[in-house]
Amino acid sequence: MEQEKIDPTGLLLLLCLGVSGCSEQQPEEEAMIDINYNTALNVQQVMNLVLEPASDVLWDSAGWVMDAAGYEELYPTTDEGWEYVRAQAAIVVESGNMLALPGRAEDDDAWMIYSQGLSEAGILAMEAAAAKNEEDFFQAGAQLYSVCTACHQAYNPDINSRFVDGTAD
Repeated sequence: MEQEKIDPTGLLLLLCLGVSGCSEQQPEEEAMIDINYNTALNVQQVMNLVLEPASDVLWDSAGWVMDAAGYEELYPTTDEGWEYVRAQAAIVVESGNMLALPGRAEDDDAWMIYSQGLSEAGILAMEAAAAKNEEDFFQAGAQLYSVCTACHQAYNPDINSRFVDGTAD
């Protein structure tokens, strides 16, 4: 008895039709995905309530200070301290994503580059904190500062000048 040969292309097509992931998304489904983003917090609120506190923890946890009291290193000294700054770095990573969401992104150009740079700096800080590498952690903080400063210069130059002329509240 001779067996019929099955066309593998036809079999693949049949399998694909049975799996919902193979079909292209319909425009209505894409719109539903966008609706699921909760962007109730505006950009200023994300900056003030989420990104700035996490960034401040990173900046306050790297480097050293020399004053009348002497020399003090700011790096974490315990495993718990490194885990804490690592968690704050993760908030920075996700803040980059939050700022890139539809409804928050100012444009699809430089804003997206800065948002991605924010996330990349956060990843570097997470990796450095996990390795307890002080130099890399410091450099990640410097990269974060550069991204923030460049974005503020492009989108809200008044923020930078507040700190230069001493009028920061």
